[in-house]
Amino acid sequence: MNVYVRELVSALAQGGVDCTTFTRASRPGLPEVVQIEPGHRVVHVPAGRFGLPKEQLPSIIESFSSAVSDHLGHDFPAEVLHANYWLSGLVAHRLKHELDLPFVSTFHTLAKVKAEGGDFEPVWREQAEAEIIGCADAICVSCTEEERQFRRLYGDPAGRIEVIQPGVEHAFFTPGDRGGARRALELPVGVPVLLFVGRIQPLKGPDVAVRTLAALGRRDALLLIVGGASGQEGDVEVERLLALIDELGVGGQVRFVAPQPHHILSTYYRAADVVLVPSRSESFGLVALEASACGVPVVASGVGGLLTLVDHGESGFLVPDRDPDQFAAHVAELLAHPDRAALMGHRGAVRSRRYTWSLAAARLRRTYADLAVRDLVACG
Repeated sequence: MNVYVRELVSALAQGGVDCTTFTRASRPGLPEVVQIEPGHRVVHVPAGRFGLPKEQLPSIIESFSSAVSDHLGHDFPAEVLHANYWLSGLVAHRLKHELDLPFVSTFHTLAKVKAEGGDFEPVWREQAEAEIIGCADAICVSCTEEERQFRRLYGDPAGRIEVIQPGVEHAFFTPGDRGGARRALELPVGVPVLLFVGRIQPLKGPDVAVRTLAALGRRDALLLIVGGASGQEGDVEVERLLALIDELGVGGQVRFVAPQPHHILSTYYRAADVVLVPSRSESFGLVALEASACGVPVVASGVGGLLTLVDHGESGFLVPDRDPDQFAAHVAELLAHPDRAALMGHRGAVRSRRYTWSLAAARLRRTYADLAVRDLVACG
């Protein structure tokens, strides 16, 4: 989500939209305002103590809302509010009524969607999301599959639904030499490398990646897990993952890599033979898109936005029910047929060219302009 917000706002600014991103000050010493580029600034809002666990963030919504309201009233007046994630949606919902401004929401993930994948959220989060849906003037989804899923679970909202496909930074994420990437990362050149990129939490399915490695049965194969734990749930998942690795006897074949700067991820993608995306649910699947842009075949869960990003048998494979044996079978096929794997990677790279941040920003600019001349949705 951080990548999404940064890249999309940058593209909006380059398209002539003056943008201010409000985010909570997460550590001491941060400047109040940072000018990222012409037309784009970030404001660090003091709200709550530093180091606040994400599970406690709802407790600071009121103080965060008040501080943002002060900025909008004096320093950075706005014509539209755009919230990313449900917590920001609660803030923007309050400010919409206070300032009489259009309100756009991008959820990225929703409680009911997570529940279908087996990840249950508190009832109050679901209630909060229903409140946001009932008052948002526009709700942005990443693809038509996410739109279908939204309407199935939540019905038709009072506002409009806009499909704003995320992009990929093709200056960084592009095919390259696998051997060179492995040397840069000090990885062995002649062994199969499987890659998982994402937060270590049940939703992203790192356990399925480990089980896929075990089911593959290749003692020379290496699995890279790039990412860190996310919240209390993530800490538990790390412990569970380490126990699973010991249980399956693949300890010498799994390497954990700390979260990397976004542009560095391209080197990890290029170093891999295959990228695994075994998420329980996925509104879009930016990892799959970035991997494809780097010319690497993807084996992914057949859920959410991944259904629109991966062409089964053409640019990768889709696996129903997150079955590790099926994941492993597809990985084995790719490793056994490198020419076919290379062709699939090429097809994925060509397909990825459809997705650019400038196109996403252009669609969003039209949405903003249209909302400016419409009556606002009234809370039901």
